[in-house]
Amino acid sequence: MKKTFLRSRIVVLSALIAITAFFISCQKESVEPTASTQETLHKVTSSSLMTEDFETGTKTAYAGAAVTLGTGSWYLNDALLGNLSTDRKNGTKSVRVQNTGKITMQFDYTYGASTVDVYHAVFSSDASSTWELYMSTNAGSTWTKVGSTVTSSSTTLAKVSFTVSQSGNVRFEIRKISGGTARINIDDFTINAYSGGGGGGGTPTRDDNMALGNPSGAVASTSYPNNYLMTKTQYTMSYNDSKRTCNWVSWHLSSAWLGSAARQDDFRADATLPSGWVQVGATDFSGSGFDRGHMCPSADRTGSVADNSATFLMTNMVPQAPINNQQTWVNLENYCRTLVDAGNELYIISGPWGQGGVGSNGSLSTIASKSIVVPAYVWKIIVVLPVGDNDVTRITSSTRVIAIWTPNTQSVSSAWGNYRTTVDYIESQTGYDFLNNVSTTIQSAIESKVDTGATS
Repeated sequence: MKKTFLRSRIVVLSALIAITAFFISCQKESVEPTASTQETLHKVTSSSLMTEDFETGTKTAYAGAAVTLGTGSWYLNDALLGNLSTDRKNGTKSVRVQNTGKITMQFDYTYGASTVDVYHAVFSSDASSTWELYMSTNAGSTWTKVGSTVTSSSTTLAKVSFTVSQSGNVRFEIRKISGGTARINIDDFTINAYSGGGGGGGTPTRDDNMALGNPSGAVASTSYPNNYLMTKTQYTMSYNDSKRTCNWVSWHLSSAWLGSAARQDDFRADATLPSGWVQVGATDFSGSGFDRGHMCPSADRTGSVADNSATFLMTNMVPQAPINNQQTWVNLENYCRTLVDAGNELYIISGPWGQGGVGSNGSLSTIASKSIVVPAYVWKIIVVLPVGDNDVTRITSSTRVIAIWTPNTQSVSSAWGNYRTTVDYIESQTGYDFLNNVSTTIQSAIESKVDTGATS
């Protein structure tokens, strides 16, 4: 009897604790902070809005400094995170700004902005102050004023909404412009994504697989057998007749390419190769210790049976070490599709390089009687954009570009993030000119950076 009574009390107590925790968590919406600004960014952009409530992080002095908040890194100059009873706030903290202080995002919100909402009030019983909202679409290089100048005169937080209507990468800055000793509080800064979360303001479509350029200047002429351009509905490639593999494969990926078509597994020779050229067959990799490694993945083309079947043409395959193919590469491919699920579209270029890999049967330079070249490395370049139109023109110096260079061996790590490099490096190895439809200024910026974003 005593044990039953005790169990009942424990159940009741547990329920009360759970209810209390629920109400505490509902007092104010928050975003989980992470150590990486870019990782955080990709988490918050999976919905149609981003709200910074200034509840995380600590900054108790007005001197300019960066502070890591729930959405990423912000720079507060002549501003601090206030938690006094005289700080006007929703929750426990808000930003307090004095003089001509600024609150600046140090990262891009990749979904664009339809509107921005900000709560504001005067600190304590200070006099009225004026402030303005500014926007940058080039990673903070230049700023443009958004909307009208705002006057804070009330001691109660009030919301002001700014109409932005900007697609692509955006970041914002609040500037107190009235100067003087009067202070203001800023809280709950919300970006409503452009067109309700579509980022670029459009419906996902099937776009040009080679929109960003022809890296090797491939030509659809038999006069160029080792740089032969092959254009299919599902992807575009440069084929190398002497290697019996592609040089590179380029494809676009958005949710418009994804559906419910099953994996066809119909590996076969590509009959569209010019007459007289050697065709690699479905069984030519058998017993070699190397997988038939897709460049354009089967799972990136599930919109129809025909789309999926096209990925099983042997011109889309390279001899790939099983661990590289089944672990490292699969993990990267799966991650790419999570980016699409989050509202992005991708432009991807992938290919082999060098000669001599290590498969499950050891090292080989070629396989089969057809002397199919085994690559020493396999690489991939991924350009990430929010869904939208006019994709090339929306690429900026802050656009996320992931470049991967993996050894084609069995000892490769399953964590693809370990193999991040720069586009410049891949260009230096292959001799190709990637993203050549993008302006040279922007190319210089994005091709020299190693990606530091999320890997899962």
